[in-house]
Amino acid sequence: MTKVAVLGAGSWGTALSVVLADNGHDVRLWTHRQEQAEIINSTHRNEKYLEPAIPESINAFYHLEEAIKDVTAIVIVVPTKAIREVCSHLNDVLKHSVTIIHASKGIEPVTLKRVSQMISEEMSKYSEDDIVVLSGPSHAEEVALRQPTTVTVSSINQENAGIAQDLFINEVFRVYTSRDILGIELGGALKNIIALGAGISDGLGFGDNAKAALITRGLAEIARLGTSLGANPLSFLGLPGVGDLIVTCTSVHSRNWRAGNLLGKGNQLDEVLDQMGMVVEGVRTVKAAYQFAEEQQVEMPITTGIYQILFEGKPPKEVVEQLMNRTKREEMDDLAQLLNERYSQ
Repeated sequence: MTKVAVLGAGSWGTALSVVLADNGHDVRLWTHRQEQAEIINSTHRNEKYLEPAIPESINAFYHLEEAIKDVTAIVIVVPTKAIREVCSHLNDVLKHSVTIIHASKGIEPVTLKRVSQMISEEMSKYSEDDIVVLSGPSHAEEVALRQPTTVTVSSINQENAGIAQDLFINEVFRVYTSRDILGIELGGALKNIIALGAGISDGLGFGDNAKAALITRGLAEIARLGTSLGANPLSFLGLPGVGDLIVTCTSVHSRNWRAGNLLGKGNQLDEVLDQMGMVVEGVRTVKAAYQFAEEQQVEMPITTGIYQILFEGKPPKEVVEQLMNRTKREEMDDLAQLLNERYSQ
């Protein structure tokens, strides 16, 4: 039995705690809210975030020092805006060596740092190369119900990736490994932008044709930016790429799709975020990706359009017209070109 601390008691952190508990591990679920910890321990439920009951073996903690005592692995599952604060606190109280795994999806605006980079900057004894990322098409609601799910764990440190794989893998939660942490993190973050767009499309009343086009061209944008930064283009065809893109763009479980749907129906961004009541990572990521695209001189018309809707007040229908009336071009000059450039050298 391995002692594991899961930092973040939202829907995804709770669902991953369920997987770990099912595998027989000693799971400590940390929340920064004392009331939430008390409710979880007394009722074995976390109903604000996840409907199914959770195993009685999961213990919730409010004090971080107690949650991480004697653990051999820490799984960080907090919103990206809280990563630095939580990891800075963790750096102060963690006195022994552990395996660090994160399952948060986003990019920090302004700095354009990925989550593994933020963690390593805040934790003095852990380099980016040693951190493991867990990502893939995985709605928390379905994971908690033990429905079949597949994800990928990635790290430059293959020993740590193997540790993470062994911690999580079971008969309903299959875990693959990858060495391309850059591509895995970017795919998991950038797909939230396209999910916002898919929700907007549905909110406008468009059909499956429009959404299929959005997902396909969105994948081209993700791969275009990711490979410009050094990611393996094949990563975007895997679980944390196209797999996560499909599930996030087509399901009502997706916060980003739900937020986009409300935007497409005419709600303003502030109203949408108030109604959601939970973090919508795609909103922050749009800012970062828009800045990335400008700095890398990478064409990202869908991301640009969604940025205009969110932060410049442009009506969604105008953005759709803008996208549909772009200059004519060849379709396969995107991903195919990226693959040819990488493997013809």
